[in-house]
Amino acid sequence: MNEVHSPAAQEVIRVGQLEIRYLQEAGNGCQMGCFEMRVPPGSNVPPPHSHSANEELVYVIEGTLRYTVGSETRELQPGDTMTTPRGVVHGFSNPHDVVARALVINTPDIGAQYFREVGSIINAGGPPDRAKLMATMQSFGLVPAAPPGAPQH
Repeated sequence: MNEVHSPAAQEVIRVGQLEIRYLQEAGNGCQMGCFEMRVPPGSNVPPPHSHSANEELVYVIEGTLRYTVGSETRELQPGDTMTTPRGVVHGFSNPHDVVARALVINTPDIGAQYFREVGSIINAGGPPDRAKLMATMQSFGLVPAAPPGAPQH
């Protein structure tokens, strides 16, 4: 029988204004992970990035989430989805007036520990330690996108 309840299901991980609640972490032979993400209006969000080893699907439950994958940007509303293949730069924001909620599925799972570690850096007070943040992202397979106009490596 499949596990229907993750031990971390009730934990809310705060990363700045964002809230992450893992519904299912990888385990028991399954590599997929799923979490609910709350994005208040005007929240600071992660910089555009790609995943070297993960595919991602976002499904909006409530509100509107601006989501960009590669060169395509869409305003995702409840019931809308968008997928991100491995290695493709993506990002999101909420420039709207209401909280956006979405389910995010990663395969293989990135894991709740990634968000705990990033949250401890972002929530430490003052400007975040950018070098520590980038190192944490990279250790979990996230690759920050080069700023526009920067040379590509």
